[in-house]
Amino acid sequence: MQIHFGAILLGIIEGITEFLPISSTGHLLIAEQWLGARSDLFNVAIQAGAILAVRLVYRRRLRTLATGLGRRENLDYAARLLVAFLITGVLGLIAVKIGFRLPDTVRPVAWALILGGLWMLGAESLAGRFEPCARIPWAVVIAVGLAQMAAGIFRGLSRSGATIFAAMLAGTRDRSAATEFSFLVGIPTIFAASGYEL
Repeated sequence: MQIHFGAILLGIIEGITEFLPISSTGHLLIAEQWLGARSDLFNVAIQAGAILAVRLVYRRRLRTLATGLGRRENLDYAARLLVAFLITGVLGLIAVKIGFRLPDTVRPVAWALILGGLWMLGAESLAGRFEPCARIPWAVVIAVGLAQMAAGIFRGLSRSGATIFAAMLAGTRDRSAATEFSFLVGIPTIFAASGYEL
């Protein structure tokens, strides 16, 4: 059996960058300039492994949501996750159908990484001026759905960074609550994107 060291290295890059507010896809595309380009299916599906790890981290929260849908707060939270996912999915499909796609070259990816970093610094500064709040209002749901879609189009823009700081600016000023919502929305989003590419 032939060992593909390039694929192993890309897996390591994905595993490290997926959980940091830096773009895993952007770093994969930059690394592929030297390791050889991979298909869209590879670049999307490789993230499914990281999302499986997210399921392990949040397994108790997911179990509580799944088994406690009879409780209003769980049903409400699940509905918010679903709406954020649907916003991303519908707008993402529209972007695909009209053929909107940036080239996979280094320049647009690098610009997205730089602008994404500036966005996170600015959002962190602005969000810090407000009182802490762990609620997930509907404004946050819409903001997270739009941020996920933007990260899908502008490769190099971190999905987790964009969604976490969008949530914090839109009303969830608790980093832990914003991070949890971001990663839980990411689970169906990444799996759906992988399924679409398949």
